[in-house]
Amino acid sequence: MEDKFSVEDAITKLWDKLDGWLDALILKLPNIIMAILVMVLFYFLAKGLVKLLRRTLLQKISQKSIQDIIAKITSVTIIMLGFFIALGVLELDKVLTSILAGAGVVGLAIGLALQGTLSNTFGGLVLSFLPRIRINDYIETSEASGFVDEISLRNIVIRRPDNNYVVVPNSKFIDGAFTNYSLTDRSRIAVSCGVGYESDLQIVEDLTLKIIKEAFPQNDSEGVEFFFTEFGDSSINFMVRFWIDMVKSKEEHAAKHKAIKLIKSQFDEKEINIPFPIHTMDFGKNDLQMTVLSKGE
Repeated sequence: MEDKFSVEDAITKLWDKLDGWLDALILKLPNIIMAILVMVLFYFLAKGLVKLLRRTLLQKISQKSIQDIIAKITSVTIIMLGFFIALGVLELDKVLTSILAGAGVVGLAIGLALQGTLSNTFGGLVLSFLPRIRINDYIETSEASGFVDEISLRNIVIRRPDNNYVVVPNSKFIDGAFTNYSLTDRSRIAVSCGVGYESDLQIVEDLTLKIIKEAFPQNDSEGVEFFFTEFGDSSINFMVRFWIDMVKSKEEHAAKHKAIKLIKSQFDEKEINIPFPIHTMDFGKNDLQMTVLSKGE
């Protein structure tokens, strides 16, 4: 009998408890509906404001990565504001206070656990607002060279000339050096060559300057520079420097390709010798001397 009464008492208490919860739910139903409406309202408000920002303010920002980050921050901020207002409507002030109080502890724990991820995130923010690098710029780093395809909160994606992609963590990219070929429209490049010791050096200089100036027009503040650099083993070496239109490394290769072909053609026509490196080997025992022409050095 005692077991029977115990079970009946437990069922009665459970039913009373559920009945109390149901009454509380009915009493709070308007607040719950209002809280849901607040969250839905702020969700659509966030989407609408992001669209408005993209059509107006963000159009003035050239970097797409900055546009995306501002849009995400705006959306998250508005939704979180709606969440806190919804908690207030539900009269969950103590819960709200506990959430805010625990946020610091949770944030510290997450920060310690995700040091690398947070470092990449802050690196992404820095890169997004850095005017020295933009989407579609052609850059060169110690990791790769190519076009900037994406700047996210975690990494930077570089599309190489062979159409393969290299993903570099932001923290590693920020700590290293990089060259951005797209920041300037003009760059100066150098082409080196050598002529035989029997050559008239003044003729070599004048002819080389004439070739480059005709093939690569220079602006007013620019010019072609010519320097003999050294007495080599089998030639007198020189370097010619000139300016070209260049926003990526391919244009540098194309300009050097053109300059080398023109110099070789004109030197052949003027009978100016571009010698092979010469090595002399002396076999003293047999009183024999051999001169070797090596093309590949």
